[in-house]
Amino acid sequence: MKKYTLALIVIFIFTGWLQSISAQYSFWQPEGESFAIEVSLENTDLKRLPIYRNAVQSLTVTGDHIIVGTSANEGLTPFIYVASLSQRELLSYADLNETVRGQRSIQSDFCRGRNDVLFAGTIANKDKNGTRGDGHLIQINVDSEGGIALRDLGSPVPGEGIFSVTCDADGTTIFGITYPTGMFFTYDIATGQTQVYEDLVPDESQLRTFRNYVQVPDMYLSRALIEDDQGMIYGSTGLNDIFYFNPNDNNFTILDDKLPEVWGRTSLGQVQSWVKSPDGILYGGNFGDGQLFELNPATNRVKNLGKPVLMHQLRGLAFGRDGKLYGVAGGPPGYGHLFSYSKNGEGFHIYGNPQFQMVAPGIEQGIRWRAFNMSRLVSSPDGKYIVIGEDESLSQLLIFAVDME
Repeated sequence: MKKYTLALIVIFIFTGWLQSISAQYSFWQPEGESFAIEVSLENTDLKRLPIYRNAVQSLTVTGDHIIVGTSANEGLTPFIYVASLSQRELLSYADLNETVRGQRSIQSDFCRGRNDVLFAGTIANKDKNGTRGDGHLIQINVDSEGGIALRDLGSPVPGEGIFSVTCDADGTTIFGITYPTGMFFTYDIATGQTQVYEDLVPDESQLRTFRNYVQVPDMYLSRALIEDDQGMIYGSTGLNDIFYFNPNDNNFTILDDKLPEVWGRTSLGQVQSWVKSPDGILYGGNFGDGQLFELNPATNRVKNLGKPVLMHQLRGLAFGRDGKLYGVAGGPPGYGHLFSYSKNGEGFHIYGNPQFQMVAPGIEQGIRWRAFNMSRLVSSPDGKYIVIGEDESLSQLLIFAVDME
């Protein structure tokens, strides 16, 4: 009897493992409205971005416009571009090198100032001696037709790039983290005045730990920042710590609760994505182990919600109009996967690797485009559309409408 029971347990565990593995490598195409927007296949004389310069790094939606900032291979330069949800095509693009020379990546997420003006930070290319240049803040204005106007706001910290930014709710101040040192700064949009803080810069002991684990600043600096409903700015710092900055007294607080982790992997903690729910709760994704967590700013307690897929990274989060939290998890050397999380329902639902139909001039018959490496996920302001961006050598946009059933 004991042997029979043990055999049943083994079969049950093995079956569950197979189902989990199957979910990790399945393809998914929604039954409702979905499409891909071609941005970088050079098969036509229409507007297209060149190869190795179109990886989606920054992503947002304003009205009908999807606005994207890209990263490029070392030595090349990035773009800002605008695509239309209704027309399902690329409308316009601007080569950043024509406004700010020598930049490799529009590294940070976009943040929004007044009148839907966007801001982002860059990281520069290396010179012939291997020294990386100054990163810049840039201002992006998009008109009603999708036209782009860029403005260089200069380098807030000379010698440093800009790794992450967020704006306050009033749209008057930019908060950011520099690269590679990890200084925190504030930038007054009206005056251009910058204040720099070194409170979060890793000390020598932390740096030795990072070096022991062969980590670079891309892996331990806070990839994202977010403002809570009380105006506090949250992010992560080395070794799984979470901080918030209080703009009222310019002080930093390290939370007692840390980022969730798999035992023994403390050094891999980094907030890769943030989103705020309508009730003010913050949700974040941890880079090292790809875990979703919840942070209540009223108590500053952190709750680990689990790991949606069997890979590291959780690179984008957004709420849909159905109230579900959508995200993209996983990445190289594996395939990224789309998931949703429902707090009061089914919990995690793993959709698989997205595969959407792409129809464009030159491919009128359509092709099924698979997003293996997904870098960003956002929702439209009304939550109707979820927009996914890739970071491949040829990167496209994938969009689906959220089902209200």
